[in-house]
Amino acid sequence: MKIGIIGAGNIGASLAQILAKAGHDVKLANSKAPETLREVVDGTAIDAVTRENAVKNVDVIILSVPFARNPELAPVLADVPASVIIVDTSNYYPARDGRIEEVDEGKPETVWSSEQMGRPLVKAWNALLSFTLDEAGSETGSTSRLAIPIAGDDEAAKSVVSRLVDDTGFDAVDAGPISESWRFQPGAPAYCTELNAVGLAKALSSADKARSPHNVELITQAFIDGRLTLERDAMVAFNRKVSG
Repeated sequence: MKIGIIGAGNIGASLAQILAKAGHDVKLANSKAPETLREVVDGTAIDAVTRENAVKNVDVIILSVPFARNPELAPVLADVPASVIIVDTSNYYPARDGRIEEVDEGKPETVWSSEQMGRPLVKAWNALLSFTLDEAGSETGSTSRLAIPIAGDDEAAKSVVSRLVDDTGFDAVDAGPISESWRFQPGAPAYCTELNAVGLAKALSSADKARSPHNVELITQAFIDGRLTLERDAMVAFNRKVSG
């Protein structure tokens, strides 16, 4: 499959490398020049390109930029055919992104991003740590396999994304239409808690929309205070504790 990825941070770069190893034709772009991606693409089959090139002649586009920057991609996506599947991996963190009133008032993050871009989106790969993506993928059918949630309004598009999720080493659990994607936004029990498919389905059903923003504040404050470090086990444990 031909895949264009915009955003070469932890998640975007890891997805590019994993999907390329799985045999997909991957193009990767950031907000700078392609040569700045040399460390990411050297020794791989990934093609470093501009953002404009990343969205041309592809089947799937994965957006992996900071949440508040999603609207900037609307011009880049303007001429992309409607048949191309576009995936959003971003999360809203007010301390980083600034306050966005509509999202603060309850509009699901990817619904807001979809409106800004004027394109339907599938939400996926947002609810796992980059450490988890790099270290915890396993073979299909593994008894210890972790799962990640996806959401979207197009069943065919979600089917394609589910297969790509499988290629990255995880089971995909369908959380429903994009309007239900709040169930795995930051602060929810399904967000970065490393669950199997059965546990993840339970976490999605137990999500409390009113509680998640408070949980995000607790997580953010824990980083500020130094009580929480950028380590996989510590972050997963804290997310589980906070979200219940």
